[in-house]
Amino acid sequence: MTSEFLGLPGAVEATGADAGVAAHYGDPFREQRALARGEAVVDLSHRAVLSVSGSDRLSWIDSITSQAVTGMRPGESSETLLLDQHGHLEYAVGLLDDGETLWMLLEASEAPGLLDWLTKMRFMLRVEPTDRSAEFAVIGAVGDAGLPAAAPAGVPLIWRDPWTSVAPGGHQYAAADGHPAADWHWTQTIVPRTALAEIAATRPAAGLLAAEALRIAAWRPRAATEVDERSIPHELDWLRSAVHLTKGCYRGQETVAKVHNLGHPPRRLVMLHLDGSDAVLPQPGDEVMLGDKSVGKVTSSAIHFELGPIALAVLKRSADPASTLTVATGDTRVAAAQEIIVPPDAGATAGVPRIPRLGAVRR
Repeated sequence: MTSEFLGLPGAVEATGADAGVAAHYGDPFREQRALARGEAVVDLSHRAVLSVSGSDRLSWIDSITSQAVTGMRPGESSETLLLDQHGHLEYAVGLLDDGETLWMLLEASEAPGLLDWLTKMRFMLRVEPTDRSAEFAVIGAVGDAGLPAAAPAGVPLIWRDPWTSVAPGGHQYAAADGHPAADWHWTQTIVPRTALAEIAATRPAAGLLAAEALRIAAWRPRAATEVDERSIPHELDWLRSAVHLTKGCYRGQETVAKVHNLGHPPRRLVMLHLDGSDAVLPQPGDEVMLGDKSVGKVTSSAIHFELGPIALAVLKRSADPASTLTVATGDTRVAAAQEIIVPPDAGATAGVPRIPRLGAVRR
């Protein structure tokens, strides 16, 4: 489906997982500022919208995913993860219940696999998973954007990202002081797909580059970028918003409990402050080097309107957290200072003093 936002003046289409929507409209920094002030919206109509109807929907999702959702109230937002039997991340899903239907927001590439798996897992329960992406689209914003939200059960479908604070039953590995997520008030509004043309014509738009820069600055992981076939939630500090540590059993729970209580995640998420003097922005997949040794890879990168060039990267736990790293991008080495998100002591030795955060300027 071609988005109506791509018809706006200056629209440049994104690539990769974000193909189908605009990367920017000609001025990414202006768009970032407008988005941060809550004055612009972001076209996320390439994302998938699934629904689960039926009276068993909440207890069913509670039993097969990482989050406790049986007590969700109409209009309440949550987030959950589906893991394989070894605790590796398979799907990351935003959840919103309207009292009659549970709505699921996720990357488009994940929707067919998740829908197929959910359909196979119904057994005799009163649940009906459905792909609603042809009917509904998603628009992102900072704060409530006053968009014409769909409300089939009388509850406006506005998902408020729970990353802003530690969810009940969750756990944060990042140092508690000054977490940038406190300023992350991201919403995703589900709108009728037929409303996209009017929204594009009447609301200031920011591209995906603007949204990604703000997301990286908030240390917010994303399935399409930070997750690979080896990822476990602890490595990305995703226990913070999407895992309830004391709920009932679900697939992968043994790994979640073992790493959190007895071990350490083998890798850790960091934010990198990049040297911009060469005007080279490292790209996802670029190797992060400690001397001549590769210690990880860049997963997301952007130029932030205040912080400058920044990136998220997943490093080996053993990588020295005090070292200045370099990123190998093409024939260039870009110096990178670490800002610790998941510390090396995450897990069983959480009582050990944490690595202090880099004193970065924040909005």
